[in-house]
Amino acid sequence: MAGKKNDEYDPNHPPLTVGEGVKFGWYIARMAKRGIASETVYQGDLEKKVDKLLDRARERAEKNAKKK
Repeated sequence: MAGKKNDEYDPNHPPLTVGEGVKFGWYIARMAKRGIASETVYQGDLEKKVDKLLDRARERAEKNAKKK
């Protein structure tokens, strides 16, 4: 059974475009791979990329919410 799409804006979980979703998955997979290699491996670079991606998605969602 398909659920109803939620159009309300949630700042904690902004909607991602298809490209952003793919990048997000890629970064998470790379972080997991590094985590398997060792717990002491630096992952700050990937965490920054994920944060930037989510910040851009949040800004876009807020901009679109204001238009409605």
